[in-house]
Amino acid sequence: MARAPGPRGARDGSRYGLRLHYSEEGLEPLETGGGIFRALPLLGEGPFLVLNGDVWTDLDCARLRGRLAPGDLAHLVLVPNPAHNPAGDFVLERGRIVEREGERLTFSGAGVYRAALFDGCTDGVFKLAPLLRAAARAGRVSGELHEGAWLDIGTPERLAELDARLRSGSR
Repeated sequence: MARAPGPRGARDGSRYGLRLHYSEEGLEPLETGGGIFRALPLLGEGPFLVLNGDVWTDLDCARLRGRLAPGDLAHLVLVPNPAHNPAGDFVLERGRIVEREGERLTFSGAGVYRAALFDGCTDGVFKLAPLLRAAARAGRVSGELHEGAWLDIGTPERLAELDARLRSGSR
C-alpha cells in the first residue's frame, strides 16, 4: 500500500531531518559545471559543498566546513590515482592546486565552492574542470589529499566491484 506524502512532501528530505531542493537538468545532462550553475539560485550566498553522486567514500564532509579561505574560489579533495585515471587531474603543492608539471592526483568529486567561480558562465552544458584550472592559474584554489576509502562508481563494472567488496566485508 502506497503511503501518502507527509505535510512537506515525500521527496524533500524532511523525514530524515533534511531540506532537499532539486535542480532539473532536462533531457540533456549538463555536465558538472552546467549542473552546478543551474543550481546556484538554490545554494544561497555562502560557500557550498558538492559531492559527485557517483563516488563512494569514507570522507568526513563535515570537516570541509571552513576549509575555503577568503579569496579562494574552490577547495578540492584529491585522492591517489585509481587504475582508470593513472595520469591524475591536478597537482597539489603545499595545500594549493597549481597549474604546472608535477605528480598529479585525481579529483575525488568532493569540493567546496563559491558561486563566484561561475561568474561569466551561462546556462547550458559545460565542464567544471576548465573553471577550476583557470582559478588555479589565478592562485585561488586550495586542496587536500584524502587517503581513506574512495571509489569512482561511475561505470557498471566499478559499481559491481564496490558491491563485491562490500559483500565480502572489505572496504
